[in-house]
Formats: sequence, C-alpha cells, structure tokens
Amino acid sequence: MRNAGAQQDVTVSQGVRVMFYMMKPNETSFQTLEEVPNYVEKATPFFISLMLLELIVSWIYKGKPPGRLDSALTSISAGVLSRLPSLFFRSIELTSYIYIWENYRLFTLPWDSIYTWYLTFLGVDFGYYWFHRMAHEVNIMWAGHQAHHSSEDYNLSTALRQSVLQMYTSWIFYCPLALFIPPSVYAVHLQFNLLYQFWIHTEIISSLGPLELILNTPSHHRVHHGRNRYCIDKNYAGTLIIWDRIFGTFEAENEKVVYGLTHPINTFEPLKVQFHHLLYIWTTFWTTPGFFNKFSVIFKGPGWGPGKPRLGLSEEIPEVTGKEIAFSSPASQLLKTYAIVQFALMLAFYEETFAYKTALSQITLLLRIGFIILTLTSIGFLMDQRPEAAIMETFRCLVFLVLCGFGHLKPFISCLSLTFETTVE
Repeated sequence: MRNAGAQQDVTVSQGVRVMFYMMKPNETSFQTLEEVPNYVEKATPFFISLMLLELIVSWIYKGKPPGRLDSALTSISAGVLSRLPSLFFRSIELTSYIYIWENYRLFTLPWDSIYTWYLTFLGVDFGYYWFHRMAHEVNIMWAGHQAHHSSEDYNLSTALRQSVLQMYTSWIFYCPLALFIPPSVYAVHLQFNLLYQFWIHTEIISSLGPLELILNTPSHHRVHHGRNRYCIDKNYAGTLIIWDRIFGTFEAENEKVVYGLTHPINTFEPLKVQFHHLLYIWTTFWTTPGFFNKFSVIFKGPGWGPGKPRLGLSEEIPEVTGKEIAFSSPASQLLKTYAIVQFALMLAFYEETFAYKTALSQITLLLRIGFIILTLTSIGFLMDQRPEAAIMETFRCLVFLVLCGFGHLKPFISCLSLTFETTVE
C-alpha cells in the first residue's frame, strides 16, 4: 500500500503508456485522491515529443509540416487559457464528484479491485460519450466545446485547443459514478480518457485495421472534426468507438475531410475563439420572439431556429468542395517571428508559475495570469493584424516592465534582472 498523501512519481515508461491508456490496474490504483499523480501536467514533455515526431514524419512522407504555425499558436493558447483556473482551485469535475461521494454515495467499491478499475474505465468513457454528444446538441454547451472545433488544421496541436468553459458542464455526466466509485479511481481514469484523445488528432496515421472496430482512432476522430455534411454530429467517442456504434452516431471516414466550424470565424484572437458563440447566443436570444423560442435558442441545437427540428436542418449546412482555403495570418514573416519569440517567453513564465504556484502570493498569481492573458490577446491581435495591435503590444510591454520592476515577473536574462532591481531601489 502506498503512503497516503504522497503523490506518486511517473516514470518515463508510464508517461509514454499513459498517452495510449496502456497502464495496468495495479500500478494506477490509489487509496486516496492525494496520491493520484497529475498525469496531465506531467505529460507536457510527451506532448512536445509527439508533436515533434509528427512534424518529422510529415516532412518525410508529405514534404510539408502537418499544419500552420498561426493555427498551432492559437491552439496552444487555448490550452494555456483552459488550465489557468487550476492555479487557484481544483477542477469542478473533481469537486462536484467528491461532494456527491461524501454525502450521497450508495455503497463503496474497493479502490484496489481490478473490477473497480475496469468498471471505472467503462463508466468514465460512457459518461464522456454523452457529455460530448450533448456538447454538440445543446447550444449553450456547444458555446464551450466549439473552441476545440475551430481549428481548420488537424494535427496534434489541435488536441490542445481546449475550452475554458467546457468543464462547467462536463462534470454533470460523471456524477452517477460518485454514488459508488472512489474519487481516487475516478481521478485516474478522467485523466487517462483525456490523454488518450491527444494522439488521435493526426493525419499521419491512416488506419489501425481491426482496432478501428473497438477503439476511437485518428480516422474516426478526423470525421468528428470535419465540417462535411456526412461528418456533422458523428463519432463522439473518447476511447471506445463502441458507444457510437451502439447509439447510431458512427460514421466511417470516406471522402476527404475538411476541418473546422461550418461557419469559420477567421481569427487567431484567443478570447474570440473561446467566447464568440456565447455572444452569438446572447444576440440571438434577444432577437428571437417568444419565451419558448428563446428557451430553445439556449437548449436546442446550434442549428435550430423557429420552425426547424431540434438539431436544425442538414441541408442548411454549407457544402464543402474540397477546395476551401484555410484562414491564414496576413502578418509579415518578421512580425510572426516576433510573435513566436514573445509566445515562447510567455510559455516560460506560464510553466514557472505552475511550478512555483504554492510559493507565490495570490496577488502575484493574479497579476501573472493577467499578463499571460494580455500576452495571448496581443499576439492574437498581431496575427490578425488588428488596427489596435500596435497599441495593445506597447501596453503589454509596459506592463511587463512594471511587473518585473515590482518582482511579480522575473526576466530570464540576468543583466535585465539587475537593471530592474536597480530601478526599483
């Protein structure tokens, strides 16, 4: 038995296997929640390694990268934004689960049983299927999930394009498990289910043969990300494709998939990527007559309108020709290089903030989060060539100097640190 309260280390072998849900029950069973490793946080080196591998393989076999830099920056920006709330509190998926477990559980399954492990694997995956399906069929939930679908590229960086809002609705679908499955077992599989879905965001892998019958694969998930009519509302699986086969939402990949939203938003600004559909719902709500119609705007499908079926009309979905040109940044190569450098510096501050979050004051954490959001927004403005971009970037640089001067940020160049200390003194 492991020591309670001591979070376990993750070996390199485990780090690789966890990306493919290839972990054994006896090495991933924990008595308490505090012992469960943060597999997602520890997976960062493996995310980077797999993305580099995808880049190399794509260059060798296709003679080109697997996607565009501006799109990749936007995807990683979304991943950064989605993780910022965890600097202050445990995710609502775990908080709600623990509350139900402590107050309403019907019985307790043994945490160290192999049967509990596999039952949780199935239960979490089943819950994910229904959450994912409702995230496409309920407009207010789609407002969160759509950020993940906004990329017109499909590669491993797309997997990181996560929503800030999604966690506030996904927890509902896992609550029944809290009636009998210990939180420590649930926390393991919640992470494994998420990590498995990283590697299926690629065009490098064509087919996995017989495994296509059971597992969610890159081929199945490419269909899910397509905006072709045959792709819409298909293949909601997390790990197992069997749920789609059972509930009639499965579609095999056939004609070439065109990725992205049915109505592309043509922006690299991270906050617009995250929240533009909420604004659309707000506007549509007030312009739609009738109480029940307003209610339907929120809780029926994104394509619904008065007089239409719950999920809208498939014939209103724009047809794709296969000749669509993905939106690209009009910024110059020099400006893109500048944006990449600033983005890399921001990532360094971001990783440092997570590494030392327990040692930082609340005000420093808040200021750092504000600076990270400001940096991502400014880079989005630069990539979109917004008229306000120059003013925004100048302001961001001034904020950087002030935060460094007061010790809330630490420059990575020692001579700059000395300059700031001298200025403050």
